Amino acid sequence: MFDGTFSFEALQDAMPILLNEFPLAVWETVYVTILSTAFAIIIGLPLGVLLVAGDKNGVLPLPRGVMSVLGVVINLLRSVPFLILMILVFPLTRLIVGTTVGTVASIVPLVIAAFPFVARLVESSLRELDPNIIEAAQSMGASPFQIIMKVMIPESVPSLISNFTIAITTILGYSAMSGIIGGGGLGKIAINYGYYRYQYLIMFVAVILLIILVQIFQSVGDRWAIHSDKRLKR
Repeated sequence: MFDGTFSFEALQDAMPILLNEFPLAVWETVYVTILSTAFAIIIGLPLGVLLVAGDKNGVLPLPRGVMSVLGVVINLLRSVPFLILMILVFPLTRLIVGTTVGTVASIVPLVIAAFPFVARLVESSLRELDPNIIEAAQSMGASPFQIIMKVMIPESVPSLISNFTIAITTILGYSAMSGIIGGGGLGKIAINYGYYRYQYLIMFVAVILLIILVQIFQSVGDRWAIHSDKRLKR
């Protein structure tokens, strides 16, 4: 299957693509990943806070029915495979960006797929918080909103950053899959050249670049999480 993949002839055929198309593809992948992660955090962070604060033992208990519906919706969106989800949200994608094909269009399904995941990651981070800290804030007369904004989120920042790093690397993988239905970036190049035209060298280079991007995002996230951990500064 891979005979001649790394031959001189294959390298000659791949060189124009490597020089002309890969720089833009890398930029599109980074752009879509970062933007989708930002929107997923904007939506997922409040939902994750609500999952913890709205619990029956939380600082802002909500009706059980509301919490059950919220949990079901989040679990339902998380359970749908990404490729199927992209197809299901075609009407919404077309409504928002005017098309279902291209780099910008892939952001909509990426956000919809990622924000439930982010919400659960936020929930996990907040539940790791020492309950004594919340009880101390309550005993001092802090309101639920003050506890959330000045205690729960700030104290969970290192864990949140670590989990957001997991989210951005996951979204990076999703962005590559979006190339199957016309999304841009490295995924599109890997599919178009590696799968449809049997230029496997192009596909291997795309995969290597995706691995490098994952390592970069992971390293930056890990360093940021360590830097933000107040316990390590004492």
